[in-house]
Amino acid sequence: MKPRHQRLALAVAGMALLGLAVFFVLQAFQQNLVFFFTPSQVSRGEAPQGRSFRIGGMVEAGSHRRAADGLGHRFVVTDTVQRVEVQYAGLLPDLFKEGKGVVAQGRLQPDGRFAADEVLAKHDENYMPPEAARALEQARAPLRAQER
Repeated sequence: MKPRHQRLALAVAGMALLGLAVFFVLQAFQQNLVFFFTPSQVSRGEAPQGRSFRIGGMVEAGSHRRAADGLGHRFVVTDTVQRVEVQYAGLLPDLFKEGKGVVAQGRLQPDGRFAADEVLAKHDENYMPPEAARALEQARAPLRAQER
């Protein structure tokens, strides 16, 4: 084989390896990509079925129920328009309280409940992720329009 053909074969093999590496990186990125949804979006069916996502809002007052073993929890997340029941097995964060903000990551069950793998409590009354604040405002907008 001529040196020119060897260089061409080496360049083609290098491009093929680079393409394969890009494919694997994109596959890993897609599997780890987690989207955020509000209870209103979940109730409208916008949340993915069978894939992990995050749901965020406020923990509804009076909705938290603890199992007898102390590790099982059920509570309702609301955006003041819609409600989604969340079930979680594990220790809740110290800042978890009814009436406070929460973000839970997990999957939607066929019965409409959200099975959380992880629960994150908002660390301060004044802070809310921009996506969550925007989503809550959008959920409240139709209610404000009806009041007028």
